[in-house]
Amino acid sequence: MIQLADRTRNVSPSMTLAISSQAKAMAAQGIDVCNFGVGEPDFNTPAHIREAAKVALDTGKTKYAPSGGLWHLRELIAEKLRRDNQLDYSPEQVIVSTGGKQAILNVLLAILGPGDEALIPVPYWVSYPEIVKLARAVPVFIPTTGDNGFKITPEQLEQAITDKTRVLIFNSPSNPTGAIYTPQEIAALAEVIVRHKIAVLADEIYEKLIYDGLQHLSIGSLNTEIFDLTITCNGFSKAYAATGWRLGYAAGPAHIIKAAIDIQSHTTSGANTFAQYGAIAALEGPQDEIETMRQAFEKRRDLMYENVSQISGLRCAKPQGAFYVFPDITETGLDSLTFCQRLLEEEYVALVPGLAFGIDSCVRLSYATDTDTINKGLARLSNFVSSL
Repeated sequence: MIQLADRTRNVSPSMTLAISSQAKAMAAQGIDVCNFGVGEPDFNTPAHIREAAKVALDTGKTKYAPSGGLWHLRELIAEKLRRDNQLDYSPEQVIVSTGGKQAILNVLLAILGPGDEALIPVPYWVSYPEIVKLARAVPVFIPTTGDNGFKITPEQLEQAITDKTRVLIFNSPSNPTGAIYTPQEIAALAEVIVRHKIAVLADEIYEKLIYDGLQHLSIGSLNTEIFDLTITCNGFSKAYAATGWRLGYAAGPAHIIKAAIDIQSHTTSGANTFAQYGAIAALEGPQDEIETMRQAFEKRRDLMYENVSQISGLRCAKPQGAFYVFPDITETGLDSLTFCQRLLEEEYVALVPGLAFGIDSCVRLSYATDTDTINKGLARLSNFVSSL
């Protein structure tokens, strides 16, 4: 038998994809499943973006693109980051990757090695610790609770930093909680980061999905000191409802991005060429559909939050961004895996166990689905919890 490498024994499969696959398999059998597990917009990619990719195909844009991405796309991303995020990157400081996940992987492979530590606030997106482990580094978790809005404090960050710490992975708005750090909270964390001169990987994939009149703030925009320590990661999946296009990007110090491009040149070679022409159209074209989707998500957020909050036995903080709610299920007496498995089998409702995100006392529901499904699914959820 061929032996597996050590790295494969340390990496766990994605629990979110596993739950989603099980729900889809049940639906394929004709079962009426309310799927709150999926983390992708249910809208179609805007027409002008789809059309640009079609034109690219029809005009022969089917050859290799440069490993770092089409130059014009990198120019547009740099322009977007200056305009929207007050981040002054040049095109040379941008890499276009096969999804935001690969952008993060490329960057962490470039800056982490055996024994290095990466700080990860809990709860976390499921892939952060696994990518760190693939880089042969050590994920170090910083716990949070719903009482503090699932956000780390400067004091916690200070205590977690050691001489092996290389990077803080910072996600705001957050998956799975929808939490957003205030400008004051971001500035306080930045002070600690600058004082210790560690890097910060800022995952801003949900920056366009923010509610209640709040505004996104990029940590790298605060001052030149934190800017020099920041790698900003983003993509087209959430803002443009383009999850299947697999287009993400990262921007940061030139030597980090060069290393990330070198790594990418030996893995995927680069992102899909004709999809990149769609991304060009996304950045050059109208942005009104982003706001249309954002408003729809905000209404769904309100609907889901209000209903979940009324279920006796669940406690839920109101999310301010992304498209998830993350209620605490402690009072039910069940762990998150048992809760989700029984709910799927008994009521045909798919959620993601909080265990996947590092907190076993919570579950994640996505409201990236239609209101009829939300109403029906939450009625089933209420019935399930009341029967426990």
